[in-house]
Amino acid sequence: MQYIPNIVFLIALIAGIGYFTKNIRKIIRNIKLGQEVDASNQKAERWGNVVRIALGQSKMVVRPVSGLLHIIVYVGFIVINIEVLEIIIDGLFGTHRVLSGMGVVYDYLIATFEILALLVLVGVILFWTRRNIQKIRRFWAREMTEWPKNDANYILYFEMVLMVLFLTMNAADLQLQRIGAAHYTQAGMFPVSQYIVPLLEGFSESTLILIERTAWWLHILGILVFLNYLYFSKHLHIILAFPNVYFGKVVPKGKFKNLESVTNEVKLMMDPNADPFAAPAEGTEAPAKFGASDVMDLNRIQLLNAYTCTECGRCTSECPANLTGKKLSPRKIMMDTRDRLEEVGKNINANGEFKPDGKQLLDDYILREELWACTTCNACVEACPVSIDPLSIIMDMRQYLVMEQSAAPNELNVAMTNIENNGAPWPYNQMDRLNWKNE
Repeated sequence: MQYIPNIVFLIALIAGIGYFTKNIRKIIRNIKLGQEVDASNQKAERWGNVVRIALGQSKMVVRPVSGLLHIIVYVGFIVINIEVLEIIIDGLFGTHRVLSGMGVVYDYLIATFEILALLVLVGVILFWTRRNIQKIRRFWAREMTEWPKNDANYILYFEMVLMVLFLTMNAADLQLQRIGAAHYTQAGMFPVSQYIVPLLEGFSESTLILIERTAWWLHILGILVFLNYLYFSKHLHIILAFPNVYFGKVVPKGKFKNLESVTNEVKLMMDPNADPFAAPAEGTEAPAKFGASDVMDLNRIQLLNAYTCTECGRCTSECPANLTGKKLSPRKIMMDTRDRLEEVGKNINANGEFKPDGKQLLDDYILREELWACTTCNACVEACPVSIDPLSIIMDMRQYLVMEQSAAPNELNVAMTNIENNGAPWPYNQMDRLNWKNE
């Protein structure tokens, strides 16, 4: 009978980690539906970005209030969960505070955990206030429908409860240490939970043990539930931000990619000595499809971007098209891409392979009006705290519209025609361009 809690803990641990692993494998499979892309260059710069942007949160603090709060919650949650190691050992082997043998180091660790837990709790409450009472505009845009809004709050509630359980567990433990309960050895410093202890005075030893054990079990089970909730939540960025930043763009933001096949065709047209009937050089054949109309046409980094998006709305709040009332929202571009990718993934789960469903990312999720509203200013890319690039998806879908469907807006077609005929986007003959000088 004494081993039943350990067995139950082992089952919960295996189930939690197993389900999490299963869902991560789905994400990896879905990302691999995209086109391969070579990101093996500039490794030193990529690792530097991981340290500076993902680990150092350098782009978060551009907005000092939310940035500072995020750093507090981020650091606190990561450091506090170091104690999960001790909880796992205790749960598997029936020990209690197994790391207390570290002596004074352990005391200061517990004290640090408690101070950070209080800071996290305060930070999360302020985040909830900003979102639900102050109602920051970017959290209430049209794409922030019921689920995205609720999802953000669910995460905040999760974090509040986990911190309260942690402090309650410690408070009950401290009181049990003070009354000399068996199995509760003197260990740890409790600068925060000691103020909860007066609420527990007068309880019997058995009641205190019940409170401590209940908080302990709910805390670790809550962490496992939280871990598995990430798959369904925008907070998947907790895990994916690091690889996403590593694979982020390391060329100047204003530089657009060229299709080698198109570049070679232009060079051929401009070379009077070229043989138009010569076979193309190896590796320069035109792709089967220009641009992207569905998620399978995008590359793997773009799909990773979609899963990493935390829906913070910094990109949309900086977008000049959105600020002037256009339908374009870079955040919605990423949310739509992720939703379509998840739909494709469910299709594969049901059929063993993707069966055409009569839908695609273009038109069914992202409207052409949104795509053509983009000014390609890169404000969204610059604003993203985790190096997501909505513009690359917009440009790939525009390329599909122009090169596959000849569906550019009339204004763009007129400008292109003028460039072809007049060498400039304006409807003036080249001979008349400088007439304004004589006026």
